[in-house]
Amino acid sequence: MDMKEKLEHHYKAFDKTRISPDPLEFLHRYKSEQDIEATGFISSVFAYGNVKQIMNTLDRIFVLTDGQPYKFITTLSLKNEKSLRDLKHRFYTGDDIVVFFRVLKNIYTEYGSLRNLFIQFYNDKEPNLKNAINSFSFNMIEHTGKETEVSNGIKFMFPLPSLGSACKRINLFLRWMVRKDELDFGLWKEISPSQLIIPVDTHIARICQELKLTSLKNVSWKMAEEITDSLRKFDPEDPIKYDFAICHIGMRKLKF
Repeated sequence: MDMKEKLEHHYKAFDKTRISPDPLEFLHRYKSEQDIEATGFISSVFAYGNVKQIMNTLDRIFVLTDGQPYKFITTLSLKNEKSLRDLKHRFYTGDDIVVFFRVLKNIYTEYGSLRNLFIQFYNDKEPNLKNAINSFSFNMIEHTGKETEVSNGIKFMFPLPSLGSACKRINLFLRWMVRKDELDFGLWKEISPSQLIIPVDTHIARICQELKLTSLKNVSWKMAEEITDSLRKFDPEDPIKYDFAICHIGMRKLKF
């Protein structure tokens, strides 16, 4: 098989039946767009570290939300904040997690949805979402600054591509929201999947280096763009449709 045939084969093989373990599982628990969007953002922000650790943290968070994540955010109470403060996840302290949920509450109160905020920064003429992500993350940090001093944990939650970050977690969230197939939800219809950038982590980087989809050694925004440009040759309209398969081949130590 040539490269395109292999990519298409793996894309079809990694369907909904092979979703686990992946934070995307949590989004598929819900039917309402508000709950899916809120769950997606929370799940993406905590999607770093080993997958078992990620799933354990998210399990604890979504138990607290009692099956209604959007309502939990928009009616955030002192009692709920106390429960959140008992959590931590790698670089995030309990205080970081409380501030994150307060910021989400403020965003939903002010804009109605994360989509409404992101779209303010979106330009359909740009080749990808770099500038929109940069403005969105900067806005999130500004909202945090209204609540408290911006901690290192909060800065890690909202990285900036302008500073070279690959922005894996926000690119993952955008994949879930923009693309549409049996894995991803396609809720943000204003944005073209052709503008998405692949969420690069160590698994994606390693396999894409082996497949000569990138010539770069270090994970960065530049690497994410280069891999996406390589994949665009195989599907210009939906280049990161291969992301889930490539990532899980890496995670599961399978042969490409």
